[in-house]
Amino acid sequence: MKARWAVACLLSAVLFAGIVGKGYAVDNAVTGPPPPQAISQAGPEYRMGPEDVLRVSVWENKELTLDLAVRPDGKISMPLIQDVVAEGQTAMELASSIRQRLLTFLKEPQVSVIVLQVNAPKYFVIGSVTKPGTYPLRSETSILQALSLAGGFTQFASPRSIKLIRNTAGKQEVRKVNYYNMIDESGEGNYILKSGDTIVVP
Repeated sequence: MKARWAVACLLSAVLFAGIVGKGYAVDNAVTGPPPPQAISQAGPEYRMGPEDVLRVSVWENKELTLDLAVRPDGKISMPLIQDVVAEGQTAMELASSIRQRLLTFLKEPQVSVIVLQVNAPKYFVIGSVTKPGTYPLRSETSILQALSLAGGFTQFASPRSIKLIRNTAGKQEVRKVNYYNMIDESGEGNYILKSGDTIVVP
């Protein structure tokens, strides 16, 4: 009788320990809210350049989810696929390129790319244009070329009152530009842009 009682007590203790252990495991499995997703610092049409910082994410693959800087040669490096050209591509185009390369190693990889920091030379077009935003300054670009890339004027734009805002030696310089002067023979006011310039179309 004593032996049976001892066995029963022992089984009860084991079962109790198992229940507590399971409860503890469940409690530890509950995690807090996921960290907020990073927000892209560039629009979907932005084409990346050297020194831009990107976040490449491959779904359910921590080893392939990385923050990477675009090198001076315009490439990024990733495990498995090595060098990938990033310069001149949009985030969507780069994600597609990485996905194609990963298909050799993974089944149906889901890849996303966002721009964490825009560090490449750039200029800004704001106001009454079709596509305001941040644009890469990849080569010599004039105000007229920049306005063309921004899709031209909207219906209520004031082409005679364009402003070019430029920071020079820590001071803000504002130049008034008349679109109609730029397109005549003299080309007056069709300045060549520098990195950081802002074109304002009222």
